[in-house]
Amino acid sequence: MRGPSVTPFYAGDIGVRGAARVRIGLPFIPMHYGQPSAGAPPAAIATAQRVLDRDPLGYTELLELREKIVAYYAATHGVDVHIDRVLLTAGASAALVAAYAALFRPGDRVAMLRPGYPAYRNSLTALRLEPVEIHCGPGQGFHPTPAQLEALQPAPQGFVVASPANPTGAMLDSQQLSALLSTCRARGIRVISDEIYHGISFGRRAVSALEIDSGTIVINSFSKLYRMPGWRLGWMVVPRDWAAQIHSYLINMFLTPSTLAQHAAIAAMDEHEDLERWVRIYERNRSRLIEGLATLGITRIVPPDGAFYLYADIGHLTRDSMQFCLRAVDEIGVGLAPGIDFDPVEGHRFVRFSFAVTPDEIEGALERLAAWLPHYSE
Repeated sequence: MRGPSVTPFYAGDIGVRGAARVRIGLPFIPMHYGQPSAGAPPAAIATAQRVLDRDPLGYTELLELREKIVAYYAATHGVDVHIDRVLLTAGASAALVAAYAALFRPGDRVAMLRPGYPAYRNSLTALRLEPVEIHCGPGQGFHPTPAQLEALQPAPQGFVVASPANPTGAMLDSQQLSALLSTCRARGIRVISDEIYHGISFGRRAVSALEIDSGTIVINSFSKLYRMPGWRLGWMVVPRDWAAQIHSYLINMFLTPSTLAQHAAIAAMDEHEDLERWVRIYERNRSRLIEGLATLGITRIVPPDGAFYLYADIGHLTRDSMQFCLRAVDEIGVGLAPGIDFDPVEGHRFVRFSFAVTPDEIEGALERLAAWLPHYSE
């Protein structure tokens, strides 16, 4: 290999072991991946079934879906987005890679938060860009500050921000996000705002960067709120004068996103009652998991504002989060994501719980952990 080496996605190892358990009939509770355990909204599935009977499903980008996305920004964020700025992508991952490739050149420095989604760092490395990590720990609520951006010398060429964030669920309010974007404008830093968990928040609405700065590149996805991770569909909103060039990157790298998924997504965006029902289930799961973990002595958790994760400090139990997670899946059939995925420096004492599962699975995981943890030792 001549390309840069990148760190594995360790949660994938947990998934492989969990799948092996399922194949031989052993139970497995999947709290390791950031994906809802429920399927796509019923109307989306019904639409896909109808389309399969009448559409040859060639390469296409549906204007109707882009129009839906434009309407979404107007209704949810009060933002007028021209349709030419909306690009459909094969998931948010394709959007991220295209944005990196189009905006930066090899050697450019791009800031991101630690802890943070591992693909930010690893995709940057793979594209010969330099990730610059800003440590945002629980003491600051996992929120970055303008001072931390100002301290980066020289200024990086880019900054990736997510709100709600993975793995912490931390969410920036309008004032916090405005301050960060203002600092980036002043220093000539291009911003990519990852908004794939928008719509999943508890107590307040997530603010889009487009409400503050129309020059921000925004990435979103149908994998989280719309419960369509395997359909591989997302979108970007980009400055209008960049749209044609970024679209050229997308079509050369990925062609078009799934046509079937596009048809289903149009229906999914209208399933407001169903989508809201599952957000409320996540909210109840969040409360129950925080309560249940506290009874097990796992209390060092900053309650998430959004997304569907708890990022828990288990340093009193282990100094090796990967080994802890491997044993949890092998010994009790509970899948957790090791903190080293998200933080290569301090993640050895953290694990991430996904609560985008059913309430019964939350109870099952707590019961198994309650029986296992008193006897756990390294």
